[in-house]
Amino acid sequence: MRFRLPLAGLLGLTVLAAGCGSSGGSAADGEVTISYAIWDKNDQPSSEKIIAAFQQANPKVKVKLEITPWEQYWTKLQTAASGGATPDVFWMNSLNVRMYAKGGIIAPVEESKAAGLPGAVVDGYRYDGKLYALPHHVSIPALWYNKQLFEEAGVEPPTADWTWDDVKAAAKKLTDPGKQQFGILAPMLNQVGYYNTMLQAGGQVISPDGKQSGFGDPASVQGLEFWTGLIEEKSAPAAEVYGDTDPIQLFQSGKYGMFYGGIWFASTYWADPQFRERIDVAPLPKGPAKEAVILLGLANAVSAKTEHPKEAAAFAEFIASEQAQKIISDSAGGALSLRPGTQDGWFKAFPSFHLKETYDASMPHGVPYPVSLNTAQWQEAETRLLADAWAGKRPVADAAKEIAVQMNEILAKE
Repeated sequence: MRFRLPLAGLLGLTVLAAGCGSSGGSAADGEVTISYAIWDKNDQPSSEKIIAAFQQANPKVKVKLEITPWEQYWTKLQTAASGGATPDVFWMNSLNVRMYAKGGIIAPVEESKAAGLPGAVVDGYRYDGKLYALPHHVSIPALWYNKQLFEEAGVEPPTADWTWDDVKAAAKKLTDPGKQQFGILAPMLNQVGYYNTMLQAGGQVISPDGKQSGFGDPASVQGLEFWTGLIEEKSAPAAEVYGDTDPIQLFQSGKYGMFYGGIWFASTYWADPQFRERIDVAPLPKGPAKEAVILLGLANAVSAKTEHPKEAAAFAEFIASEQAQKIISDSAGGALSLRPGTQDGWFKAFPSFHLKETYDASMPHGVPYPVSLNTAQWQEAETRLLADAWAGKRPVADAAKEIAVQMNEILAKE
């Protein structure tokens, strides 16, 4: 499940031109075919099981699964949207939902169909007072740690009441230059990394009304400096280390004590029998101001131009149902189902990881992923300017101030 969000592609998207709509059709006997587009092949098994269950309950509706790799997904979807022929139902994330909603590409969904789903995730799919997609997955940042390195260094493993100070102290003790070993990884990642620490310090990424940047807030700067400070203290490797190797793979090398990563990394790490015995997971440590965990949920949107709106909406609603959510969980893939009470199958699939404890401790402090209409545009400026701060080429406060200026200019035009 991808946690990095696309930074381009929708800024010029406008209302759909008149078109034929989706590719779904109707047979002479009244049978309807709708299309369902996703980007992760790892979710193919659970998606196929969900489709089978839906078709069993709705024998007149056939669902055609379309899988497009992440690298091509949004480009293909934008091209289809420009021609008025998007899939009937398709995966959506909160970064893009507002642009698709404003462009008239996706249809509103009934608010009642989201009943029982965590508000911190559902709220990420609202625009102009309406709900535009039904979430079915939840992505939770967590603290992965190498139990073996902790034991060798004589450091107690992380607990649910750990703070930033505990992280810094442990990272220092776990660092061993002679072994080329670092206490923690500090890549420049927003959802699993610095967005959380900005909030935990009492700052914000964007104001609640979506009109002002939060990067100029001194507390937000403190949240960013948590990471650059670890690099400066040499408890974390220099920024260029992440240029050639994904931090997920770096952690798997066994040379790093801790890594702020997604709870959904469980399936990747579990696939390595030797490595999985050496690691575990804990909730994000508390910040100086509060606990906060950025939640991002994958959702299903319904095309506004579908030829079968009733059937497409019913399928999207079914994926968010308890029955389908249990299918997702029991498939033990990369995704964690969103509906409370359906996740036990997923937790049990990775028995040595403290996933349930991490989930239970994190969800009460969940905060929606920060977005606006043109999120991708200001995130491009954010990523570009923070890169220099991470590399030690300029003070974090200066970079954050410039991000705030550029971000506010973008927000003022929305």
